Formats: sequence, C-alpha cells, structure tokens
Amino acid sequence: MLSNTKSQICGILIPKAIPLTYDNAYIIEGLKSEDRKCQEMLYKQHSAFLLSVCKRYVKNSADAEDVFIEGFYKILSKIKMYSGKGSFEGWMRRIMVNESLMHLRKNNNFSMTLELSKVNIKYEVNYDENIDYQKLIKILDYLPTGYRTVFNMYVIEGYKHREIAEKLDISINTSKSQLIQARKRLQEIIKKKHLYNIAKL
Repeated sequence: MLSNTKSQICGILIPKAIPLTYDNAYIIEGLKSEDRKCQEMLYKQHSAFLLSVCKRYVKNSADAEDVFIEGFYKILSKIKMYSGKGSFEGWMRRIMVNESLMHLRKNNNFSMTLELSKVNIKYEVNYDENIDYQKLIKILDYLPTGYRTVFNMYVIEGYKHREIAEKLDISINTSKSQLIQARKRLQEIIKKKHLYNIAKL
C-alpha cells in the first residue's frame, strides 16, 4: 500500500513510497531474518516507486522490469549491509539506479558523444523545471539514452559531473555536454508539444 506523497527535486515533483501500516524498522529486521511476510510487505509498499526509478533510465518496459527484479533481489540479499543511517528508501533507490546503469553500460557506449568544446550553444537553455513528474517521464523517453541518463543522474538524483563521469566511464566534459544537449532537446520537445496542443484548440 502506497501513499501518494511527493518530494520536490530541482523543481520536479517526485513521488515517494511511504509505508502506511508498518514502519521500516520492523520490515528491515524481518528482512534480515528472511521473513517472507516482511519481504512481501516491502514489495507491496515500495515496488511501484522502485520500478518507476528503473523506468526513468531504461526505456523498454520489459527491460526495466528485469532491472527492477535484479535490484529487488539485491535489496533482499544485501539488507544486512544497510547500516540504518540515512533514508532506507534512498538506500534502495541507489541500488535501483546502479542496476539501471549497469544494464545501460552493457548495451550502450556513453563515450560516443560530442565533447563540450564541440557543442555549439547559441543561447542559454531554459525549460519549465516545475513540470509534473509523470509528464517528465514521458518526455524523457524521447531523449537518446546518453542524454536521458545524464539528465536523470544530475537533475533528479543529484550526482555531480565528476561522479557521473566515474559511473559511466566518460569524461567530465562529456557529462556536461550530454546535460546541455539533454536540456536543449527537452526545451525543443516541450515547445513542439505546446504548439501542437494549441493547434488542437
């Protein structure tokens, strides 16, 4: 059972999975002893949110579900590594992000992109960062994998370009250029969709 509360990151409304019946401490202790009931409660309370994290990175729904299953298994198998410090949801979310990145690295070459020095930026890219989360997810599907991945990591997850470069095995300038191009492409997509909606009136 999930609560539909949301948090705001960089102006973007992000849904959060909040348990309504059992607190995390109870579930975590049960998970450490491999209690099936607690495993089921964890799935019911957090699966929708964790799957949405995977879908932000992995465009194909079937692949995203596979990544989620792998990530969920890691949560169960590595639960004793959770120290209790910091957000439990944040800890699970990082596992899902890492699983998603692992999948993407196997199937994409993130270094095949323009370096920052080769990107011709004629204007500062602006777009409505207060866009609804679900609308953002749909729009992100139109971005190339590299753009979408870096945008997710920098804007939504809060990674620095140095951290992104290390995780994707690319240069810092490549990370920066991907983000600039992602924002530029997002602006173009949002503008086109806005004009299309006006034309339908």
